[in-house]
Amino acid sequence: MPAEAQRRIREEAAAVGAPTLTSFVFENLRRDIIAGIHAPGEKLRVEHIRAEFGVAASTMREALARLVSEGLVTAEGQRGFRVAPMSLADLRDITRLRLILETEALVESIRAGDVAWECQVVAAIHNITRAEERIGSMKAEDFSHWEECNKEFHRALGAACTSPRLQQLVEILYRQHERYRFQSMMRSAEDSGGTTRLRRNVHAEHEALMKAALDRDEDAARRILADHIQITADTFERRLAAIGEPKAKRAGRKAAGDSAVA
Repeated sequence: MPAEAQRRIREEAAAVGAPTLTSFVFENLRRDIIAGIHAPGEKLRVEHIRAEFGVAASTMREALARLVSEGLVTAEGQRGFRVAPMSLADLRDITRLRLILETEALVESIRAGDVAWECQVVAAIHNITRAEERIGSMKAEDFSHWEECNKEFHRALGAACTSPRLQQLVEILYRQHERYRFQSMMRSAEDSGGTTRLRRNVHAEHEALMKAALDRDEDAARRILADHIQITADTFERRLAAIGEPKAKRAGRKAAGDSAVA
């Protein structure tokens, strides 16, 4: 890759706040996989991708290793790397584990959370509420901001959990769910002329979840969060069953985005 192109890639990484080039490559590849630009089961052209980013082979290997650890890519020994497959069985397994681990992290957070944690939850609900004001007419390609707010809200709920390992597992499962959320949302957008439409009052679910957490009502919080995750997963499952195997989207790296509900 020409020196000018390499310099541009590094400037771009710095502009988005990536602490290292490895993080920059990892985040961009993860976004492309979630968006379906790299199809489930697709063999990754590692040298082509490495040349596109203008990074060393060691940087590429580190980024791929992180994707493998998150379950988005599988390593095939000497045969290279493939995008992890998607299936209804996998969706159900991820959902089952989220129901167990994320609700447990929330309960621990409720028990250990202080005033600073409460402020973090309130700030997160404020941000997602502002994003939800546009959700009825939001274009699918602009959905990434709402998804980011949604992720931060879920992260804030479990932020006071005293187990870093549990928090890490919850984060990984949330990210693995993102591919299914994106495919589901894209199908919804296609069915409604390019505009996302939710047939549930997600804002009310978030408000009820916040209230139960701040009231320190462990049983209610666990039940509301479990229902929130399960309803979302059931919606994804119906849509994925209808469309079958998700197909790749052939588009540029910049076109990738994220979509989600729970």
